[in-house]
Amino acid sequence: MEIVQVTTELLLILFAVAILAGLLDTLAGGGGLIALPALILSGVPPLAALGTNKLQGSMGTATATYMMLKNKRVKWHNVKKLMLIAFIGALVGTVAVQFINQKILNYVIPAAISFIGLYFLFSPTVSEKKIEAKISERHYQNLVMPSIGFYDGFFGPGTGSFFSLAGVSLRGHNIVSATATAKTLNFSTNLASLIIFLIAGKIVWVIGLVMMLGQIIGAWLGSHCLFSINPKYLRLLVVVMCFGMLLKYSHSMGWFNIFNGI
Repeated sequence: MEIVQVTTELLLILFAVAILAGLLDTLAGGGGLIALPALILSGVPPLAALGTNKLQGSMGTATATYMMLKNKRVKWHNVKKLMLIAFIGALVGTVAVQFINQKILNYVIPAAISFIGLYFLFSPTVSEKKIEAKISERHYQNLVMPSIGFYDGFFGPGTGSFFSLAGVSLRGHNIVSATATAKTLNFSTNLASLIIFLIAGKIVWVIGLVMMLGQIIGAWLGSHCLFSINPKYLRLLVVVMCFGMLLKYSHSMGWFNIFNGI
């Protein structure tokens, strides 16, 4: 793995990014859209950026999960099976991404983040009203959970929002319940991915540990003001920062140079 030049200034910036990512992820989802580009811009190789993002993100989702269970927003017996199935899906996805060429990831990651960022920008706000379930609990467990888990293992940003959206649109859960449950599911998939990245040695520990501390602070802050802030504005902030970082990444990669000769 390439050596990343770590400075105090870089660690302070990534610490602040992790606080913001943990806060936004707990409140509205999409924290990975900020954290992952920040890691890549810091000079972390793509696969190691995914692994380090899982290390710091796992602490944020672990904190949020603890708060959800402690405050009884989620009951353990209702989520343990879903967490296990999502965990298995994430294991498979993380193993699969290990075989992707890192040069390809230089293009796949920003393209995927752009797509997910556009989803966050244009997807409709989920209604508070309870709707009818569209699929059975069995299909939800055996098809939807491992699919979203695989996505989180293979890539990741936006997973918490996908879990929330699936709970509301496919099972008819209210938005508060679906969002709280999504934190526990996202923790299980992050943990599964982290295990594989640890085995593969694809983590920059100094950066990851500093960002873990930031995630704890951000997730703690977010869990104490969950739904007291309008998620619409938070989602817009996620999108703006996401595309701002992607523009910076594209510039650093020299992709804008193709326009010089036009």
